[in-house]
Amino acid sequence: MAKINHKVLVADSNYLTCKGLGTLVSEMDGFDLVSESFDYNELREKLLLYSPDVVIIDFSTETFTIDALLYIKKNYPQVQIMAVTPQMPPGIMAKALNSGVISYILKDCGKEEMIEALTKTVKGERFLCGKIVDYLINKNLVSNHAKTTSSVACEGLNITGREMEIIKYIAEGYSNKEIANKLCLSTHTVTTHRKNIMSKLEVNNTAGVVMFAVRENLLSPNKFLFS
Repeated sequence: MAKINHKVLVADSNYLTCKGLGTLVSEMDGFDLVSESFDYNELREKLLLYSPDVVIIDFSTETFTIDALLYIKKNYPQVQIMAVTPQMPPGIMAKALNSGVISYILKDCGKEEMIEALTKTVKGERFLCGKIVDYLINKNLVSNHAKTTSSVACEGLNITGREMEIIKYIAEGYSNKEIANKLCLSTHTVTTHRKNIMSKLEVNNTAGVVMFAVRENLLSPNKFLFS
């Protein structure tokens, strides 16, 4: 049986960026670049013509805007949207995430991060680059005690189901005692789990756990933006 590749459409008004992203997609195993679009009208035509699985888009230019995201989600709800833009104000990022963007990376991110983002996006899994999460945290969009400039490595981790539950509650701001009550555990047990989690994630404060929770789609980044 012939292998079926995922179809990707790149939408970016900058010719060099569009071609660069297209080249990277073409080099990835399991993905086909079906077309490129340089403006909103062309994007609508290409969506109808090629029915892509993923649209990689820079919505930050006048030729696309947030309206392009809303159009895709309304008319092609099966299409996964991955945003690749310059650094944007937090309110704009929030609006994009609420308008259908599932994954978001910045244009100065590296090749490996781009590949990981696209691989997760096509599966319907959220991916935010560490720079975006750092930006949200350091703009006081979470409490001051959670500030950090560290990144969280999300690969090769042996996180148990119970630990994932606790990570979610930690990221939502619950204390050890509150988590213990919710999970019918002793506070001491939760404290031990918390120490183990931070050791596995190689972080030393709550912010590192928050970043992991967002990357693993345990917590929406919109919680930061609208808190």
